[in-house]
Amino acid sequence: MVSIEKIHHVAYRCHNAKATAEWYKEHLGMDLAVAISEDKVPSTKEPDPYMHIFLDAGMGNVLAFFEITGAKEMSRDLNSPAWLQHIAFQVKDMEALEQAKGRLTEKGLDVIGITNHCIFKSIYFHDLNGHRLELCCNLGTADQAKKLKEIAPGMLEKWDETKTPPKDAAWLHSEEFQND
Repeated sequence: MVSIEKIHHVAYRCHNAKATAEWYKEHLGMDLAVAISEDKVPSTKEPDPYMHIFLDAGMGNVLAFFEITGAKEMSRDLNSPAWLQHIAFQVKDMEALEQAKGRLTEKGLDVIGITNHCIFKSIYFHDLNGHRLELCCNLGTADQAKKLKEIAPGMLEKWDETKTPPKDAAWLHSEEFQND
């Protein structure tokens, strides 16, 4: 079995690497950690000049972007709903989430939420490349996390059989999982 320690980085495409690094620094406080530019893709040897930037997302987490010159204009996965693909970042608590919403709104970003997901709350907005971002804070207890882990296999089996939410899915919105 493979033994994963953590995610090293996730990588997305961007329109302009410099502008992307500046946007993430200004809006989310992420510092540029590494910039790599080459003429050929190291893994495939394809001639495709690129700039690959790595942003420090804190606590060893890295968000990376590629600006490439030899490809069609970037787009999201057009076969998925616009709300689906996103990058989620965790903040410390509700106060940090509320402050982030205020700061981002003041900077002119269109922020959706605060959305209640029962065991966490979040806000949503887009970066300058059109990537949907989420900031969230956990509200769930250790007991709630344990319960969710216990019932996850059964929930997945029911979904796999029917491709519909189970009739008892309202449990997530029950008093047991409310953290207001």
